[in-house]
Amino acid sequence: MPFIQINILEGRTPEKKERLIKEVSHLVADVLEAPLENVRVLIQEMPSNHWGIAGESVAKRKQNVTKG
Repeated sequence: MPFIQINILEGRTPEKKERLIKEVSHLVADVLEAPLENVRVLIQEMPSNHWGIAGESVAKRKQNVTKG
């Protein structure tokens, strides 16, 4: 049973997440030749202050972009 875990920043619409689940599920089922009903997808959303790039949180990086 394929289990796919996706980590993303908060803020996507429910419709975008539904599309992501659908398209990832179909792709994995196709590539692995597994029944679609066996594919599981977990989306974990994180606040932008919990994700860091180059020593700064994404929240702080966004603040710096809007200031500059």
